[in-house]
Order: sequence, then structure tokens, then C-alpha cells
Amino acid sequence: MLLLVLSALLLLFCNLDVWYFLRGAQVFIEAWFLPRVEDILAEQSIDGMVLPHDLDYLGHMNNSRYLRECDFARFHHYMRNGLFMASRKLGAKMVVGASTIRYRRSLAFRETFQIRTKVLGWDDKAFYLEQRFVSKRDGFVSAVMLCRQNVVGSSPESIMEFVYKKRIECPQFPEELKHWISFISASSQALRAESGLEDKNK
Repeated sequence: MLLLVLSALLLLFCNLDVWYFLRGAQVFIEAWFLPRVEDILAEQSIDGMVLPHDLDYLGHMNNSRYLRECDFARFHHYMRNGLFMASRKLGAKMVVGASTIRYRRSLAFRETFQIRTKVLGWDDKAFYLEQRFVSKRDGFVSAVMLCRQNVVGSSPESIMEFVYKKRIECPQFPEELKHWISFISASSQALRAESGLEDKNK
């Protein structure tokens, strides 16, 4: 019987990223029982630690793990400020349209950190967020990411009005976010021209 259970667990771990689903469940439960955050622009944080399955060959946190941890932190963020449930009720989905991460110092094995997430603003199609990895050892910002969260099937303004029952004024975008959005737009235009889509739309 024990051998059967061990074989089933081995098969499960070989075919599914079990740690991903366990981490997702942990984040969901934690966010569910924490108090609601009323301010859409309030920074929220979630704790993390570099575990063995996060490591690369150099013994540091693998660069892809940063992106995955950001996914969990955004989900936690949306759960607490009501954006997740509002989007579900409106039949909308929020998907990553673009992200840029800058690594400043590697996170080592067993190092604890916080991911601090905040909404910088929104337009008619997407929310824009900043996420920072802050080492608990000395408060150093080890990495910072900008993320464009596209809203499919609705709009950021509709979601905001559903949550807050009134129109919320979008704050002025920081300069670095404006530059980043310009880069995304230029890249999109170049790719469209390269594929001939611009000519077809004329």
C-alpha cells in the first residue's frame, strides 16, 4: 500500500507542477482570511523565501521564479482589493500583456523577502502595476518588475466602478511607466509592420 501511494505521488510530481498548485492554494487561503484593502492604490506585500526548488545552478533564485512569484503576488493583491471577484462577476479575465523585470541583486537560498505590489494606474484596456522584491535581510530592492495586466471582456474602469460604486480618478503615470508604455507601443507597431498587418488595416 505504501509503495502504491509513493508511486502515485511520484507520478503526480512528474506530470504536474505540484508546488505551483500548493503555493496557489496557500496564497488564496491567506488572502481570503485577511482584511479587505479598500484603497486600490495601496501597496500590499506578501512574504516569500527562496526554497530548494527555486534555485538555479549557481545556488541563486532562478530568474523565472521571480515572474512566477509575481503572479502569486498579483493574485493576492486582486483578492484583497476586490478586483479579482469583480472581474469574475463581470465575466472578464485579466491576463499579462507585457512585463519587464530588472534584477539588481540575486536572492540566495533560504533568504526571506517581500513582494510589494501596487497599482500605478490604468487606461481603457489594462491595469499597470509595479512589483518589488525586497530582501528582509537589509531592505534592499533585489528586483523590480513593471506589468501590464490586460482586461479581456470588460475594462478597468468598469471593474473599478463595480468594486467602488463610483468613478475612481486614475493617478498620473510615473515617468518610467510612460517610457515603458511607449516602448511597448513602439514594439507593437514594429511587429505589426513586419507582419504586414498595418497595410491590411489601411
